[in-house]
Amino acid sequence: YRDLHTFELQAPTRVIEWARGSRVCVAGYGECGGNEILQLLPPPTLQAKEAQGLCPERDFKVECGGFSKRPVYSLKHVPDTSLLVTSGPPDSSLQVWQVSAEDSDVIKPLSTITTENGTGEPWAKIATISARAPWVLHGSRLNSVQITEVELGKNVYTAASQDSEELSGLAFLDCNTLLLCSSTGRLLLTDVRQPQGPVGAVPAPPAPCGEHWFLGTCCGEQGSEPSSWPVARLSSRGLLTLTDLRKTPECLASAKARVPSAGAGAEFLCVSWAPALEGCLAVSGFDGTVHVYDTQSWDCSGREAEPVFVHKGHAFSGTGDPPLVTVHTWHPQKPRTVLSAATDGSLHVWDWVEPCGKC
Repeated sequence: YRDLHTFELQAPTRVIEWARGSRVCVAGYGECGGNEILQLLPPPTLQAKEAQGLCPERDFKVECGGFSKRPVYSLKHVPDTSLLVTSGPPDSSLQVWQVSAEDSDVIKPLSTITTENGTGEPWAKIATISARAPWVLHGSRLNSVQITEVELGKNVYTAASQDSEELSGLAFLDCNTLLLCSSTGRLLLTDVRQPQGPVGAVPAPPAPCGEHWFLGTCCGEQGSEPSSWPVARLSSRGLLTLTDLRKTPECLASAKARVPSAGAGAEFLCVSWAPALEGCLAVSGFDGTVHVYDTQSWDCSGREAEPVFVHKGHAFSGTGDPPLVTVHTWHPQKPRTVLSAATDGSLHVWDWVEPCGKC
């Protein structure tokens, strides 16, 4: 490691979201209610643009917080606002929160976005954008995807799909283009200017029946076409498939992550691209580790890939059963800085050293 910070949360979290001023938002997912939503101020060394040498203050600080009556399975900051949107069981509704001003330490609930036939549906996957207005893209199934204007609670787009397959992920590629991923690994591209339905589709990767797939998208360089961004799909058996949306349905590359094939389930599986490090992605949720891979040398053979770095800090923290990593996310500007959380309530931020000839 080049640097490693740890912070113990009062309860486990499965969401880490970067908010205003490089703040970090986390939230609990307990079924009994009273789940904390916290905005943390990172250690000074993590906020500095350049290395500042030794720093006496190495801990996170709780800046403000609130409580959710329901488990928080997803949390997104709405860009250019002080709003947060969360989702979680027992239905597909969304909760909107206001992060208070500097003279207050309260994150307070503002409103609830309900969906038609949302009762009994799986919890909603969400993505946010503020290109035109503060929008949230949300849905639990392919036929329930919609965009809602966050502040007004007004529906501005509803997908026309008749497919009721469960969603595993979704994303804004830009203010007009949406990417949806089904639990079986199918990708759908939709244009909000053409609400009659999907405008493109990528079939599920070849894999054994019963695989559950998860989506990882990458922010392209400013001015690049959204269709040029690579898309990663991770299966519950550790299979990774990379897709170039300009050459669908061709496979750009595929590999097998070096993770346990039979883990604790697919609840916490996570794959994400490094926003400031070309070709690198991270995988977690199979055990107490986070694996970083350099995909630039991958082909379509599907061979097992060698990680360039493995974070094992969570696996060796605490006593009793080894914790399971619940989520990870990359720092938006610092190339090799990653945040990760685990079922024991540990929150780690780590900066890994560049291996010779890698990444």
